[in-house]
Amino acid sequence: MILVLTAGFGDGHNTAAASVADALRRESLGEQVLVSDLVSEAQPSISGILKSLYQVAITHVPSAWKYLYKKLAKSDLDPAKNAWMRPLLTYLRQQLETLQPRVIVSTYPLYAGLLSCLREEMAVPPLVTVITDSTTVHPVWLMAPSDLYCVADLETDDVIVEMGVKRAETRITGFPVSLQFIEPLPEGALKPGVQRILYLPSTPAKHVAATLAALRPLIQKGVRLTIPVGKHRSRLYHILRHYEDSLPAGSLDIIGWTNRIPELLRTHDVVICKAGGAILHEVMAARTIPVIDYVVPGQEEGNADYLLTRNCALRSKTPQETGAAVARLLENGGKLVRQMRENMLPISVPDAAIRVAHEVLAVKKTP
Repeated sequence: MILVLTAGFGDGHNTAAASVADALRRESLGEQVLVSDLVSEAQPSISGILKSLYQVAITHVPSAWKYLYKKLAKSDLDPAKNAWMRPLLTYLRQQLETLQPRVIVSTYPLYAGLLSCLREEMAVPPLVTVITDSTTVHPVWLMAPSDLYCVADLETDDVIVEMGVKRAETRITGFPVSLQFIEPLPEGALKPGVQRILYLPSTPAKHVAATLAALRPLIQKGVRLTIPVGKHRSRLYHILRHYEDSLPAGSLDIIGWTNRIPELLRTHDVVICKAGGAILHEVMAARTIPVIDYVVPGQEEGNADYLLTRNCALRSKTPQETGAAVARLLENGGKLVRQMRENMLPISVPDAAIRVAHEVLAVKKTP
């Protein structure tokens, strides 16, 4: 069996883990694959608090998160020296003894250190680490060794080699996204002749309301707007209700929880989103042009720069800039969108999860 480890601090780790697991099941029929959020399973109450604090920090106090992000780079995360990590170490030991996986895949940096510590007392299977950072890699990913590293692109590969990883231990696979990106679209999903904006709101409610106001002139001209609200439904309920009531019927589609993000990306011209690792690599897989309206300091800056320097995205810092950027992309029948899609072609890797799966399945158990 294959054990895939993740943690729910941001969407990137979970997206990568789920996508790799699905690809492993597809490429190795009959192989048991288990995805485990070790932090949540070992310490559920503490995990919930930490995840809530993380979301508050990156959304409302980014300067505090930036400070902590930099401080973690100099922290000693040796499990033997940190009492808070001992329950994780105990739980992981139990998982290995019970499941006896032949290989472990990790999409979260903490686990390499735990496994390194366990190697001193028991047989530990090979570890494949899927680095979800792009172009700027946090040092915590490399604080303990892995047998193989899968990275999103050549720039990231060069970065970790410069940080001390041997080139023979790296593979450039792309960021693993959902297998839906390589499957045919449902019949009728595309709407020829209709320009469509996908808005993934992650900023504070006041910023979202101002962004919607900036998009209003486009909507009134016939552009369609889709908003998957997911976990943001309650905090944005009144804003979206009043906004929908003020628009022509049928011009706005509000969606709750959905697993159709790959389909939505592939059927819209422009997406407004933050610079998360998962969403921007999904954008590349779909070749949908993003207007990046928020960048979490530190961890997301490399993601944004990767697209911006290739002229595959626009960056906005105010709601008014977001509206102007979307209008610019859609003018002249979407001429700029088509140009940027061509620019994105060389960096689009919709089958990255399959590539990672092949690398994992090729890893041999050490004697």
